[in-house]
Amino acid sequence: MTVNDYIAILKRRKWSLITPAAIVFLAAVLVALLLPAIYVSTATILIEEQEIPVEFVMSSVTSYAEQRLQSINQKIMSYSRLNDIIDRFNLYPDLRDRKTREELVDILRDSIKLGQISADIIDPRTGRPGTATIAFTLSYEGETAKETYQVANLLTSLYLKENLKVREKQAMGTSEFIESQLNKIKIDLVKYDNTITRFKERHANELPEFLQVNLQVLQRVELTLERLLEQLRSLKEKQGYLRGQLATTPAQLALADKKDRLKELRSQLAFYQTRFSAEYPDVTKTRADIAELEKQYAELKKSVASTEEQPDNPAYISLASQLATTVMEIKSLGKQIKDLEKKAAVYQRRVARTPRVGEEYRNLVIQRDATQAKYDDLSRKLMESKVAYGLEKDQKGERFTLIDPARMPEKPYKPNRLAIILVGLVLAVGAGVGTAALKEFTDNAVYNAEDLARATSRPVLVSIPEIVTTKDLTRQRIKHLSLAVGAVVLLVGAVLLFHLYVMDLNVLWAKLSRKLGV
Repeated sequence: MTVNDYIAILKRRKWSLITPAAIVFLAAVLVALLLPAIYVSTATILIEEQEIPVEFVMSSVTSYAEQRLQSINQKIMSYSRLNDIIDRFNLYPDLRDRKTREELVDILRDSIKLGQISADIIDPRTGRPGTATIAFTLSYEGETAKETYQVANLLTSLYLKENLKVREKQAMGTSEFIESQLNKIKIDLVKYDNTITRFKERHANELPEFLQVNLQVLQRVELTLERLLEQLRSLKEKQGYLRGQLATTPAQLALADKKDRLKELRSQLAFYQTRFSAEYPDVTKTRADIAELEKQYAELKKSVASTEEQPDNPAYISLASQLATTVMEIKSLGKQIKDLEKKAAVYQRRVARTPRVGEEYRNLVIQRDATQAKYDDLSRKLMESKVAYGLEKDQKGERFTLIDPARMPEKPYKPNRLAIILVGLVLAVGAGVGTAALKEFTDNAVYNAEDLARATSRPVLVSIPEIVTTKDLTRQRIKHLSLAVGAVVLLVGAVLLFHLYVMDLNVLWAKLSRKLGV
């Protein structure tokens, strides 16, 4: 095919080329004109580290910024918060009659974009390299520049306030929790102190610290008891001796004399009996004297016993006095020995109970010391948590800082009307060329002598040219005029679109959209 063949095809298929191209291009123009303008306003917030070194003040907020940011985002994106924003700025007035509140909240939620800015850092907790969020962007897409700017500013302030609120609440909660635990442990500590005090009162002399004293006292008591027992044995021996002496010593002197006389006579009688017979006068007389003297001795002894007369024998009195003294000393020693035995038994019980009492006491002391250590540790942590709370309250800890506030958008963010028209133009040319090519390739008609000769394998003898009448010329002029008018309309439309792309005519598009019900 030659160039003339392509020109002939263009002339023959010009309407198949122009009509689809015009339809597609006009559709693209309508889409570019009818799509509402969308504005976007973005704020950038920096996550700053704690001002005061952690070596001096450790923050009680231990969650990572990413976790806290996601938590704050969930709170801000809640139904109640977004519903309040819709009512405050009267968002989506054209959609309120056609959509539910949940759907409007979902639209607003989709219009808010949260982007994180990360960087490679060294984790101060583990010392390992990693990636952390150092800042984040907060964007809102709206239909008007002012509305977009106001909503973006409100969202930014909500994020900043919520971060301060969350950190301060967490720091305060930590301090309150530690203080409540400290009060509980303080009560336990007082209970242990009272228990130990009562235990000491019950076992005052059985504690381990008194063991050496009890052993020393017990040793002294046992030595004293041994010495007193020795004295008691000596006194009892003396008592037996004195009783024997007292039994052989008469209490009265008359009795003693008669007893001595009776003894002499008996000795004399024994002497006589060895020399003389029983009838010898001296023997008989001595027997008679002994019998008379024994009778007198018995009567005198009976008389002394019945009248309870005081003994008058000095030897007897001395022995009786010594015996009485010895008996009193024995009684005194017996009482002392009993007291010492009781005392020794008491100290023996103390010594025997000391190991068990000491174990119970050590257990109580260990529990009390453990509670005291926990109390001291919580006291230190409470002080640190209060300092950390002051750190958060004075905004000296990790915080969100607005480094790039939301600005009033100067032109729509989307749609890119010029890009839509250019894409539509490319699609229009493609649609026109495709339609013309399809019709040309599916058309079996013959339009010149060469095609006829090739199709029939016969030479063409005569060809009759096209006969153009006046009516045909008139129709041609009308077509040319229509093409000129169409070109002018397209030119005006292109100029208008250029102005719409360059200038901010969002109000005009919004009104046009409302009228068309889009």
